[in-house]
Amino acid sequence: MKTQVLVIGGGAAGLICAGFAAQRGLDTLILERNERPARKVMITGKGRCNVTNASDLQELIAAVPKNGRFLYSAFSAFSSDDTIELLRSMGVETKTERGKRVFPVSDRAVDVVDALVRFAKTNGAAFYQGRAVKLNIHEQKLISVTCENGDEIFCDAAVICTGGLSYPKTGSTGDGYDLAKQAGHSIIPPVPSLVPLCIHEGAATRMQGLSLRNTALKVRDNDTGKTIYSDFGELLFTHFGVSGPIILSASAHMHDMRPGKYSVVLDLKPALTDEMLDKRLLRDFQENAGKDFINAIHKLLPGKMLPVLVDISGIPAHSKVGQITKEQRSSFCRLLKNLTFIVDGFRPIEEAIVTAGGVAVNEIQPGTMRSQKCENLYFAGEVMDVDAYTGGYNLQIAFSTGCIAGKNVLK
Repeated sequence: MKTQVLVIGGGAAGLICAGFAAQRGLDTLILERNERPARKVMITGKGRCNVTNASDLQELIAAVPKNGRFLYSAFSAFSSDDTIELLRSMGVETKTERGKRVFPVSDRAVDVVDALVRFAKTNGAAFYQGRAVKLNIHEQKLISVTCENGDEIFCDAAVICTGGLSYPKTGSTGDGYDLAKQAGHSIIPPVPSLVPLCIHEGAATRMQGLSLRNTALKVRDNDTGKTIYSDFGELLFTHFGVSGPIILSASAHMHDMRPGKYSVVLDLKPALTDEMLDKRLLRDFQENAGKDFINAIHKLLPGKMLPVLVDISGIPAHSKVGQITKEQRSSFCRLLKNLTFIVDGFRPIEEAIVTAGGVAVNEIQPGTMRSQKCENLYFAGEVMDVDAYTGGYNLQIAFSTGCIAGKNVLK
């Protein structure tokens, strides 16, 4: 079997890459291990598919905490506006929601997948089901790719778009790392990113199922005492610890994870200053004179959280509010503004939205996505050491790098 351009992996990056390569008149073949391409796209945004973020170039780069500048050329070549326009041209209208998140109007990820496949096929790309296991390279030039079933595909160039290690049931099992190593590339060890956190204390798990919508968060590095990340928004208590949008974004900053290295600090009343909160608590006490402490503050916290925080405070739940000292009241206010949990670690990488780590970007030309180790090998998407916050940014990375690889392969 022979083709000019072999795109290894039929996910978001691969489909865009193949579409643009084929658009240039190149004989393009997509090698995809699954029967249906873009399976991971199908589950993004809880099945709604957060396709991109309506941000400008600088905002896109700022949303990539590591190696963001590497993506300057890619984001410049194919922006979030370009993603929206391409989908529209393929029959998928979009809408912009909170945080500039962009979704299909239909709220159906399958519509986005069908549009990406249509883009590749309409431009002339073909599909072949199989799994690449070996790059056959001679004198730093790729000759062919051997598949798991023994088939050999000869090509003039190949683009590795195999994704990372997150959601392995969709086909992301790290194949691209092995292929890149065969070409002499360095691999930054893959770790989970945009992933929930395991919490050491049982207090978090006691609040399992509780969702907080307007919470301020800080992540503290316990080795240095410094705050490494802060955010505001929604989080969820789970059977293992904490999850939710602000937790997922925070995880992207928590490097060299080990038990006890980081703490999550929550401000449950971010709209109130310490003084305002103390006045609020005093008012609740006055309105509930003669009642037990735990019953006097029932309007202050969600019911599931109330007994947990009372336990943490050390104030006896059934103390009469008239018996609560000023020091106890001040201590409880500090707790509400600084609820702290020690992080045990990440949830397994299989549960991460994306993988941090991958092919070292200093071995890839940022303007073309071409390998600096093998003259006719290219990369696109999550297989590289680039990952961003939640909110559509990671799919935009896939689209932008896929586009720039497709437009430059075999130039």
